[in-house]
Amino acid sequence: MPNLDIAVIGSGIGGSLISSLNTHKDLILFEKESNLGGCASTFKRKKNFYNAGATTFVGYENNHPLKNIFDKINFIPDIKKSEIAIRVIQNKKIINRVKDFETFLKNINEVYPHKNNRIFWTNLKIIDEKFWHLKKLYYAKYSILSYLRTLNSILELCSFFKFDIFKSANSFINDFINDISQEYKDFIDSQLLITIQSSSKDISLLSLALGLSYPFHDVFYVNNGMGSIFDDLLQNVNVHKKEEILQIRKEESFYRIISSKNEYLSKRVILNSSIYDTSKLFDDKKIKNYYNSFSFSDQSAFVINLTLDSKEIFLNHYQIILDDNIPNTISKSFFISFSSKEDKRLSKNGYSITISTHTKAVFWNNMSKNEYEQNKQVTQDFIINSFLKNFESVKKEDIIDIFSATSKTFKRFINRYNCGGKAITLKNILQTPSCTTPFKGLYNVGDTIFAGQGWPGIAIGVNVLNREING
Repeated sequence: MPNLDIAVIGSGIGGSLISSLNTHKDLILFEKESNLGGCASTFKRKKNFYNAGATTFVGYENNHPLKNIFDKINFIPDIKKSEIAIRVIQNKKIINRVKDFETFLKNINEVYPHKNNRIFWTNLKIIDEKFWHLKKLYYAKYSILSYLRTLNSILELCSFFKFDIFKSANSFINDFINDISQEYKDFIDSQLLITIQSSSKDISLLSLALGLSYPFHDVFYVNNGMGSIFDDLLQNVNVHKKEEILQIRKEESFYRIISSKNEYLSKRVILNSSIYDTSKLFDDKKIKNYYNSFSFSDQSAFVINLTLDSKEIFLNHYQIILDDNIPNTISKSFFISFSSKEDKRLSKNGYSITISTHTKAVFWNNMSKNEYEQNKQVTQDFIINSFLKNFESVKKEDIIDIFSATSKTFKRFINRYNCGGKAITLKNILQTPSCTTPFKGLYNVGDTIFAGQGWPGIAIGVNVLNREING
């Protein structure tokens, strides 16, 4: 029976990054599917390749946590910079989210003129820049040293900013641009929904700044699909694909891991699974109760993948904002990722397109098969019709292949109903799960753990975890 230093369960962003930092240890990374990357994977259907979710790649900048990790392991991703991070289209109006602040400010003043636009967006940008220069960013629990490091981090946060960064986002908006139109408010909240997974009414000023400012950083397109990063990143890691972990038993000085193919003993276990779906892996009552104490994050995604036959040239990323919610969703907007025309893998048979919006996982459960298929078709048709209205050069007959996914699809392929964890809000900040647990040798990582979604947020959590497991 193999004896391991570390067993990592799940090859999402967190599991892959922490594995790549610990190749010097006796480590195995387990992945139940043949594709690496979880929510960020790339898969093949028929003859075409598609990204499983939205594909902006952010955080590859000097002194940022993700770039620091990649530099530490001497890894250079195959990416190209997007001059326009996202083109937002709202009632035929266009806002280009670009890195250059003055260009963006001119654009936002043309579409949503307000006397305080400059001071509002400048302050958000300053808070964001300062945050990414923090040196002691840390959040972990269950040991004296972890709590001390966390306290030190909080003290640095509070002393570093001229604003109360934990005040509500809505109060900050009201202080500077309180008389904005509903369209402008929808623009702000739709941007936050794709970055922070929440709206301005439920988050802090810090989350508002981070969520709205990320296009002021370098934003990249990943050549050959987001999943190609994981294929390259894990070349020196012992990866067991198509091996599902069925049960983990806590024993006296190790964990017994039972998979679909073998049994293993490991001193430490790192779970890159959703924290809401983890308790079922254990029979130990204390561990089960610990994971069951985190109330389920019901937020999920509705995703459409299609291949488009078109000679038009498109940007890589768009967001369409509508006046009303999309049927069967909680969002007025959807995000579109186009493959690059020069991408020989994704664009071999036409543009590979991923369209995503937010929905509730529970909505898609407990339906009859007919109800499920009918509701899925209603949402897909609505989004595609809205897509065609906003891209007049594209005709319905240009769509070669199309299919959609709900939370039930994600559960089947990546073993989770939800997409992302709960946004860190004023109400739940003290209950936010950390990478550490009350159980020696058991850890968590990924988008349901501090510090949240996306490559930059998960990279922060990976740095904290790496410090915890390596002293």
